[in-house]
Amino acid sequence: MGPAGPRVGLCGSTEQTVTEGGVAVVLTIRPKVAELVFQVYGRPLHPELFDVFQTETFRRNEYRVKIDITSAGHVITWNYAGLTLTEVAASSQHPLPTRRRLINCPMRGHRTDAVECAGKVRYETSFQLELVEPEVFWAFQAELARDGCQQGMLQQFRAGDRISLGALSYINAEARSDQFLVQAFHTFPDDYAIVKTQSLFQLP
Repeated sequence: MGPAGPRVGLCGSTEQTVTEGGVAVVLTIRPKVAELVFQVYGRPLHPELFDVFQTETFRRNEYRVKIDITSAGHVITWNYAGLTLTEVAASSQHPLPTRRRLINCPMRGHRTDAVECAGKVRYETSFQLELVEPEVFWAFQAELARDGCQQGMLQQFRAGDRISLGALSYINAEARSDQFLVQAFHTFPDDYAIVKTQSLFQLP
Protein backbone atom coordinates (compact mmCIF):
# COMPACT_ATOMS: atom_id res chain seq x y z
CA MET A 1 0.00 0.00 0.00
CA GLY A 2 1.37 3.41 -0.88
CA PRO A 3 0.28 6.90 -1.85
CA ALA A 4 -0.41 7.66 -5.48
CA GLY A 5 0.14 11.38 -5.11
CA PRO A 6 -2.13 14.20 -4.01
CA ARG A 7 -4.47 16.20 -6.20
CA VAL A 8 -6.34 19.40 -5.51
CA GLY A 9 -10.09 19.17 -5.95
CA LEU A 10 -12.16 21.79 -7.70
CA CYS A 11 -13.73 22.90 -4.44
CA GLY A 12 -10.32 23.57 -2.92
CA SER A 13 -10.00 20.30 -1.00
CA THR A 14 -6.94 18.11 -1.29
CA GLU A 15 -7.40 14.40 -1.92
CA GLN A 16 -4.86 11.61 -1.96
CA THR A 17 -5.43 8.18 -3.42
CA VAL A 18 -4.02 5.03 -1.87
CA THR A 19 -4.74 1.38 -2.56
CA GLU A 20 -6.01 -1.19 -0.08
CA GLY A 21 -6.57 -4.70 -1.35
CA GLY A 22 -6.87 -3.47 -4.90
CA VAL A 23 -9.64 -0.99 -4.02
CA ALA A 24 -8.97 2.72 -4.54
CA VAL A 25 -9.22 4.64 -1.28
CA VAL A 26 -9.52 8.42 -1.45
CA LEU A 27 -8.73 10.75 1.39
CA THR A 28 -11.56 13.29 1.33
CA ILE A 29 -14.39 14.74 3.42
CA ARG A 30 -18.06 14.11 2.76
CA PRO A 31 -20.53 16.98 3.14
CA LYS A 32 -23.01 16.87 6.00
CA VAL A 33 -26.22 15.06 5.11
CA ALA A 34 -28.19 18.22 5.91
CA GLU A 35 -26.53 19.79 2.84
CA LEU A 36 -27.49 17.05 0.37
CA VAL A 37 -29.71 17.84 -2.61
CA PHE A 38 -31.09 15.76 -5.45
CA GLN A 39 -31.29 17.41 -8.88
CA VAL A 40 -32.23 16.38 -12.39
CA TYR A 41 -31.50 18.37 -15.56
CA GLY A 42 -32.74 18.13 -19.12
CA ARG A 43 -29.21 18.86 -20.36
CA PRO A 44 -25.62 17.72 -19.80
CA LEU A 45 -23.49 19.35 -17.12
CA HIS A 46 -19.84 20.15 -17.63
CA PRO A 47 -17.64 17.47 -16.00
CA GLU A 48 -15.35 20.11 -14.52
CA LEU A 49 -18.17 21.06 -12.13
CA PHE A 50 -17.45 17.91 -10.11
CA ASP A 51 -14.65 16.04 -8.39
CA VAL A 52 -14.97 12.66 -10.10
CA PHE A 53 -13.27 9.59 -8.65
CA GLN A 54 -14.71 6.81 -10.82
CA THR A 55 -16.45 6.71 -14.18
CA GLU A 56 -18.19 3.93 -16.06
CA THR A 57 -20.00 4.11 -19.39
CA PHE A 58 -22.73 1.92 -20.88
CA ARG A 59 -23.95 1.63 -24.47
CA ARG A 60 -27.09 -0.24 -25.46
CA ASN A 61 -28.53 0.12 -28.93
CA GLU A 62 -29.74 3.72 -29.09
CA TYR A 63 -28.77 5.04 -25.67
CA ARG A 64 -25.55 5.84 -23.82
CA VAL A 65 -25.00 6.38 -20.09
CA LYS A 66 -22.07 7.75 -18.11
CA ILE A 67 -21.98 7.26 -14.34
CA ASP A 68 -19.58 9.26 -12.18
CA ILE A 69 -18.92 8.74 -8.47
CA THR A 70 -18.18 12.10 -6.88
CA SER A 71 -17.09 13.23 -3.42
CA ALA A 72 -20.70 13.95 -2.38
CA GLY A 73 -22.57 11.31 -4.36
CA HIS A 74 -22.94 10.74 -8.08
CA VAL A 75 -23.72 12.13 -11.52
CA ILE A 76 -25.63 10.04 -14.08
CA THR A 77 -25.77 11.36 -17.66
CA TRP A 78 -28.19 9.52 -19.97
CA ASN A 79 -28.35 10.23 -23.73
CA TYR A 80 -30.94 9.00 -26.22
CA ALA A 81 -31.91 10.34 -29.64
CA GLY A 82 -30.72 13.86 -28.89
CA LEU A 83 -32.28 13.88 -25.40
CA THR A 84 -30.06 14.21 -22.31
CA LEU A 85 -31.08 13.68 -18.70
CA THR A 86 -28.58 14.32 -15.91
CA GLU A 87 -29.16 13.15 -12.34
CA VAL A 88 -27.03 14.67 -9.59
CA ALA A 89 -26.68 13.83 -5.89
CA ALA A 90 -24.54 16.64 -4.48
CA SER A 91 -24.10 19.22 -1.74
CA SER A 92 -26.16 22.40 -1.71
CA GLN A 93 -22.87 24.18 -1.02
CA HIS A 94 -21.75 23.11 -4.49
CA PRO A 95 -23.30 25.68 -6.88
CA LEU A 96 -24.77 24.20 -10.04
CA PRO A 97 -26.60 25.77 -12.99
CA THR A 98 -30.34 26.39 -12.84
CA ARG A 99 -31.03 26.32 -16.59
CA ARG A 100 -33.25 23.38 -17.58
CA ARG A 101 -33.30 22.00 -14.06
CA LEU A 102 -36.31 19.69 -13.81
CA ILE A 103 -36.05 18.49 -10.19
CA ASN A 104 -34.42 20.23 -7.25
CA CYS A 105 -35.11 19.06 -3.71
CA PRO A 106 -33.25 18.45 -0.46
CA MET A 107 -32.59 14.85 0.47
CA ARG A 108 -34.93 14.35 3.39
CA GLY A 109 -36.74 11.15 4.27
CA HIS A 110 -38.24 9.35 1.28
CA ARG A 111 -39.35 10.79 -2.04
CA THR A 112 -40.43 9.55 -5.47
CA ASP A 113 -40.70 11.58 -8.66
CA ALA A 114 -41.07 11.16 -12.41
CA VAL A 115 -40.52 13.18 -15.58
CA GLU A 116 -42.27 12.64 -18.90
CA CYS A 117 -39.95 13.59 -21.74
CA ALA A 118 -40.25 14.12 -25.48
CA GLY A 119 -40.70 11.00 -27.57
CA LYS A 120 -42.52 9.17 -24.74
CA VAL A 121 -39.32 8.71 -22.77
CA ARG A 122 -40.01 8.38 -19.05
CA TYR A 123 -37.71 8.93 -16.08
CA GLU A 124 -38.65 7.63 -12.64
CA THR A 125 -36.67 8.04 -9.44
CA SER A 126 -36.86 7.50 -5.71
CA PHE A 127 -34.47 8.29 -2.91
CA GLN A 128 -34.29 7.68 0.80
CA LEU A 129 -32.12 9.13 3.55
CA GLU A 130 -31.85 6.93 6.64
CA LEU A 131 -30.31 7.94 9.96
CA VAL A 132 -29.46 4.75 11.83
CA GLU A 133 -27.74 3.54 14.97
CA PRO A 134 -23.94 3.19 14.72
CA GLU A 135 -23.95 -0.62 14.82
CA VAL A 136 -26.55 -0.76 12.04
CA PHE A 137 -24.54 1.71 9.99
CA TRP A 138 -21.25 -0.17 10.23
CA ALA A 139 -22.91 -3.53 9.51
CA PHE A 140 -24.56 -2.08 6.41
CA GLN A 141 -21.31 -0.51 5.23
CA ALA A 142 -19.43 -3.79 5.66
CA GLU A 143 -22.10 -5.60 3.61
CA LEU A 144 -21.92 -2.88 0.96
CA ALA A 145 -18.15 -3.29 0.71
CA ARG A 146 -18.49 -7.05 0.24
CA ASP A 147 -21.13 -6.67 -2.48
CA GLY A 148 -19.11 -3.97 -4.21
CA CYS A 149 -16.15 -6.29 -4.60
CA GLN A 150 -18.34 -8.65 -6.62
CA GLN A 151 -20.04 -6.28 -9.05
CA GLY A 152 -20.82 -2.64 -9.74
CA MET A 153 -18.79 0.45 -8.88
CA LEU A 154 -17.28 0.74 -5.42
CA GLN A 155 -15.44 3.80 -4.10
CA GLN A 156 -13.98 3.91 -0.61
CA PHE A 157 -13.24 7.24 1.05
CA ARG A 158 -10.87 7.40 3.98
CA ALA A 159 -11.64 9.74 6.85
CA GLY A 160 -9.58 12.90 7.20
CA ASP A 161 -7.68 11.60 10.23
CA ARG A 162 -6.51 8.55 8.21
CA ILE A 163 -7.47 6.29 11.12
CA SER A 164 -11.26 6.31 11.27
CA LEU A 165 -13.22 4.29 8.76
CA GLY A 166 -14.41 6.43 5.88
CA ALA A 167 -17.46 6.59 3.65
CA LEU A 168 -18.41 4.30 0.78
CA SER A 169 -20.19 4.85 -2.51
CA TYR A 170 -21.58 1.84 -4.36
CA ILE A 171 -23.48 1.96 -7.65
CA ASN A 172 -24.96 -0.97 -9.55
CA ALA A 173 -26.58 -0.61 -12.97
CA GLU A 174 -28.69 -2.90 -15.13
CA ALA A 175 -28.72 -2.06 -18.83
CA ARG A 176 -31.45 -3.50 -21.04
CA SER A 177 -32.40 -2.68 -24.60
CA ASP A 178 -35.43 -0.56 -23.56
CA GLN A 179 -34.51 0.63 -20.06
CA PHE A 180 -31.64 1.49 -17.75
CA LEU A 181 -31.91 0.92 -13.99
CA VAL A 182 -29.44 2.39 -11.50
CA GLN A 183 -29.20 1.79 -7.76
CA ALA A 184 -26.82 3.93 -5.72
CA PHE A 185 -25.80 3.82 -2.06
CA HIS A 186 -23.74 6.50 -0.32
CA THR A 187 -22.71 6.35 3.33
CA PHE A 188 -21.94 9.27 5.65
CA PRO A 189 -20.12 8.03 8.79
CA ASP A 190 -20.11 11.39 10.61
CA ASP A 191 -23.91 11.35 10.65
CA TYR A 192 -24.48 7.57 10.60
CA ALA A 193 -26.53 8.21 7.49
CA ILE A 194 -27.24 6.12 4.40
CA VAL A 195 -28.51 7.55 1.12
CA LYS A 196 -30.23 5.14 -1.26
CA THR A 197 -31.39 6.11 -4.74
CA GLN A 198 -33.01 4.15 -7.56
CA SER A 199 -33.63 5.57 -11.02
CA LEU A 200 -35.19 4.14 -14.17
CA PHE A 201 -34.70 5.57 -17.66
CA GLN A 202 -37.44 4.06 -19.82
CA LEU A 203 -37.46 4.13 -23.62
CA PRO A 204 -40.78 4.23 -25.52
